[in-house]
Amino acid sequence: WFSITPEKIARHIASRCRCDLIVDAFCGVGGNAIQFAFTCERVIAIDIDPVKIELAKHNAAVYGVQDRIEFIIGDYFQIIQTLKADVVFLSPPWGGPSYIAADVYDVFDMLPLDTREMFIKARAVTPNVAFYAPRNSCVDQLAELAGPGGRVDLEQNFLNKKLKVLVAYYGELINTGT
Repeated sequence: WFSITPEKIARHIASRCRCDLIVDAFCGVGGNAIQFAFTCERVIAIDIDPVKIELAKHNAAVYGVQDRIEFIIGDYFQIIQTLKADVVFLSPPWGGPSYIAADVYDVFDMLPLDTREMFIKARAVTPNVAFYAPRNSCVDQLAELAGPGGRVDLEQNFLNKKLKVLVAYYGELINTGT
């Protein structure tokens, strides 16, 4: 399941990210974008791979939400600068299944993308960012991404009693417990 979020987890993330307009920055085959279409008015789904975008369009049609998702083929780092949104969802490629062999996944050195730049660009759009990260990610680094004096809500997501992923929520996505 390295390239798609399990549906139950995607549904939960979508409920936390409920808004008018969300950007799914690395949509892949659309698992998260589809769930966002059930909780958000509009979804902009970006992926650099045209094959994945075609699969995502097909999957959105299967779920009957294709009219709520705008699919864009392109590079997140170029496209995000032109967008406005209430929330940006980041689920970048982790570099394949080898991430699991690391005791601690270094989100700054092990991701095949520049994590800091990814966050700078997302936060230029909105402070409300959700970052889908490997379960063994360095939590200090996820906290560092909140910036000086910033806050983060780290959530462990389990499936069948097994830890699958960490999701870091920033901005107004932080669960205040109220």
